[in-house]
Amino acid sequence: AEHQHARYNPLRDDWVLVSAHRVKRPWQGQLEKPPPEDVPRWDPNNPLCPGATRANGEVNPQYEGTFVFPNDFPALQPDAPEPGDNDHPLFRAAAARGVCKVMCFHPWSDLTLPLMSLAEIRAVIDAWAELAAELGASYPGVQIFENKGAMMGCSNPHPHCQVWASSFLPNEARLEDRTQRQHLSHHGVPMLLEYAEQEARRKERLVVENEDWLVVVPYWATWPYQTLLLPPRQVCRLQDLRLASIMQRLLIKYDNLFEVSFPYSMGWHGAPTGPYLEEDCGHWQLHAHYPSYPPLLRSATVRKFMVGYEMLAQAQRDLTPEQ
Repeated sequence: AEHQHARYNPLRDDWVLVSAHRVKRPWQGQLEKPPPEDVPRWDPNNPLCPGATRANGEVNPQYEGTFVFPNDFPALQPDAPEPGDNDHPLFRAAAARGVCKVMCFHPWSDLTLPLMSLAEIRAVIDAWAELAAELGASYPGVQIFENKGAMMGCSNPHPHCQVWASSFLPNEARLEDRTQRQHLSHHGVPMLLEYAEQEARRKERLVVENEDWLVVVPYWATWPYQTLLLPPRQVCRLQDLRLASIMQRLLIKYDNLFEVSFPYSMGWHGAPTGPYLEEDCGHWQLHAHYPSYPPLLRSATVRKFMVGYEMLAQAQRDLTPEQ
């Protein structure tokens, strides 16, 4: 707890340097402004609000629940051309096609997930599952993610997430596919199922749990308040396992930690889809890095930066997951 050491992350096959004593050093760096508390419930100039006009000229319907629409500035498009032939193995390129969706959680701009009712959160989860199934019928990679708060680069305070479906398996999913496959081959049990059993028994890093889910600060966590959301029985792909309650409890804890609307980036990782639907994906265990990258370190105004050593060498954190 007091001395530096390295911890292995079996999900990414890499290491994180833990330097617990560094959290005691005085802070003279940048201080962030707390997020605004006066977000208007409805703003006709906010392109995500019901009835508002988006950048492409389309007018949103007067939606009353979740609302899904194509991203007006998509990173992936279904009809992108081939990049052309490569004349050297060090200059490789490949086709990248897909679709990008935006999903508004609620018609009110001032209502984040932890402030919503269980029924409203359940509607979000149902929409996630529908999108994952719809896009996963064709695309191998379907990434659901939410960036919350200006600190995380979110340019719009309206509660929303994005769903990107790609013709390729993204790097993180490809890496987790390999490490989980190897673990099952070597140990005869899915990695994250075994890990969930161990954490439930040890209770050293357990944040909250119920019959269907447990949330832990992973043993190999990189960010100060990073959590991993896991089912205690094998599940390969996203579905509602009474998920609303555990999500609400977790996100309320985040907001209560520093008494601020907690900024984060989150995302779901499940077994690949598309052509992989016909393959055996028994090595996979559905999980959410939720939030995967919460940047606050000591208070609502002190942020954890990943620069220098973290960018050029390997991940490093200033307090242990147990702390």
